[in-house]
Amino acid sequence: MRMWGGRFSGETDPLVADTTRSIEVDRLLAVDDLEGSIAHVRGLERAGLLTADESGSLIDGIRALRVEVEAGSFAWDPSLEDVHLNLEAALAARLGPVAGKLHTGRSRNDQVALDLRLWLRRTVRDLDREMVAFERVLVDRAERDGRAILPGMTHVQPAQPVLLAHHLLAYVEMVERDRGRLADCARRADRSPLGAGALAGAGFALDREAIAADLGFSGVTANSLDAVSDRDFVVEFLAAAALAMVHLSRLAEELVWWSNPAFGWVVLSDAHATGSSMMPNKKNPDPCELVRARAARVAGHLATMLGVLKGLPLAYQRDLQEDKMPLFDAADVLDSSLRVMAAVLGELAFDPVRMRDAALRGHVTATSVADTLVERGLPFRTAHHAAGRLVAEAERRGCRLDQLDDSAFREALEGEDDAEARRLAGEVGAELGSELRRAATLEAAVARPRVVGGTAPERVCEALEAARRRLDGTAD
Repeated sequence: MRMWGGRFSGETDPLVADTTRSIEVDRLLAVDDLEGSIAHVRGLERAGLLTADESGSLIDGIRALRVEVEAGSFAWDPSLEDVHLNLEAALAARLGPVAGKLHTGRSRNDQVALDLRLWLRRTVRDLDREMVAFERVLVDRAERDGRAILPGMTHVQPAQPVLLAHHLLAYVEMVERDRGRLADCARRADRSPLGAGALAGAGFALDREAIAADLGFSGVTANSLDAVSDRDFVVEFLAAAALAMVHLSRLAEELVWWSNPAFGWVVLSDAHATGSSMMPNKKNPDPCELVRARAARVAGHLATMLGVLKGLPLAYQRDLQEDKMPLFDAADVLDSSLRVMAAVLGELAFDPVRMRDAALRGHVTATSVADTLVERGLPFRTAHHAAGRLVAEAERRGCRLDQLDDSAFREALEGEDDAEARRLAGEVGAELGSELRRAATLEAAVARPRVVGGTAPERVCEALEAARRRLDGTAD
């Protein structure tokens, strides 16, 4: 019997039944649905709508259903359309007419809005644990291999040398922001919609605040129309998940490039790479490539949900049934991507020699040379131009900046239309040449940015220690 069928005399077209059925997707809400039902039963008892015996019977029956659901032994009936009707029908089959009192003062509209918020709360908690675990791997690798120097890039061109630890800690910062966005989403979803009914509010004196407290919410929704039609928290979750996937995709992209023998900066473990069905030489970074692609999938889910909500009139519309597949899939993709990237990174072999060799090309220490000239009194633009002359001369000679002789430094300064530059040219033979060659070494260039957040070893050490302290203080 259709639980909403009293007004209908005809049968539902099988095509319509197939179109409206959601049990294959929303059965993932079963545990949340049952948790909400227990709180609702207690609210009905407090309101005098159920006796203590009726309440006890319903709660025992709901708990028995939960055991079956969690064990995977519950028999789902696709003809009953969704998770709510499946569970209510099962309860009715076991308890008889008293089960019909469960839906007093409740609609599937406020019921599913509650279920989604409960699901989101525990999912955010689970994802946060995975994000912390991923951060720990980043910090572990930064501590173990982070002294390696590599060329930092802008425009995918060698720019300035940085420590590997500094590079890895950049992703720690990204993940921390991702954690914050998910926490913000959960905080705004921390209101119980139960009692909003179909759209106008329950027609009984239910203590919504007490029910919300039973469920661990900090309060209740303030408007029944908004309560049943609000999916802002779904959009916020998808936006946070999409951005988190973008961050994972950026790391995945770098590992794809770095594992190419032309770079050779990393070697993936055999456990986290695949081969080719045709080419025996191949070792492919497939997990990273799939994470990179799945970032687009989650971004698509965000666009889908925004499209569903755009122009949707108040209050509940069946369009909102389409919120679950994007939401559930985004959470699954983010969870699996965090875990696989943590695994890949945890067993990755870094090659500090190849990284250093790359840093020795591209004249990435030129900024350090220019900064040293500024310390000697040159305006930065003059120093920049003189350092550029040195780069051109090094290119012409086929050597590094720290391999230039005094004559190259002297000529670069004499060529500037600046009295101070010409004065400094006279000091090259005495000591300035040696000072500039030291400034042009990788170690000196890396050590120079001592500002907070810079790549100087002492700053990176501080950042690593701060990250470790924070992670050690985070509950697993």
